[in-house]
Amino acid sequence: MTAWARLMRVAVDAVLPPLCLCCGALVSEPGALCPMCWEKVGFLSAPQCDACGHPFEFDPGEIGGHALCAPCLNKAPPWRHARAVFRYDDQSKPLVLRFKHSDRLEGAPAFARWMARAGAELLTGTDVIVPVPLHRFRLLSRRYNQAALLALALGKVAGLAVAPDLLVRSRMTLSQGHMNREERRVNVRGAFAVRPRQLPQIRGKAVLLIDDVMTTGATVGECASVLMDAGAAAVDVLTLGRVVFGE
Repeated sequence: MTAWARLMRVAVDAVLPPLCLCCGALVSEPGALCPMCWEKVGFLSAPQCDACGHPFEFDPGEIGGHALCAPCLNKAPPWRHARAVFRYDDQSKPLVLRFKHSDRLEGAPAFARWMARAGAELLTGTDVIVPVPLHRFRLLSRRYNQAALLALALGKVAGLAVAPDLLVRSRMTLSQGHMNREERRVNVRGAFAVRPRQLPQIRGKAVLLIDDVMTTGATVGECASVLMDAGAAAVDVLTLGRVVFGE
């Protein structure tokens, strides 16, 4: 950072002091968590299911590091690998909701750096990054698509191409907050499509699909299926948070 940039940073911080992305406490720099919130966030890492990224309680290393959880053994997901930065729970929920609904967009660069670390193995084989889209009416009311902001920030960090409007949500879907796995799957069935003029961007390419939170995987699963049907060579999924069932 140049001397001029440091001076500008001090001036901005004096007027708008940086706040914790989660609780709003004062922090040393923009896009950071305070120590208390950092300790509470359940960051995810190995061991985890090779397909969906669900964390394991123990390391199944004796089977080569490619272990699958029971649901993925029972039915393979439509994506190749999925990874997430942290558990989406009562501790991390304010972090996501502030970004998603409260215009706390300054967190996007930090989130992208976290996602780059959590998804490092996926990024090495990625050709293009694609976010999960919002329906146009929801986009008008919210004013931004949080998944697209994450995708653009991640593309900048990783030096990869981003296609922010390649996927379109062709119909409105109901809120899924109180739906079970099957209800979510039915709710998003047929809700996504690839814009025809952008088909060349994914044909034969490895796509990294981005969303803010994965719950049951219904939404990213439907998007992954649409991308594969449109000619993608492979689809991986990377999210900021994910629900860990059984906790």
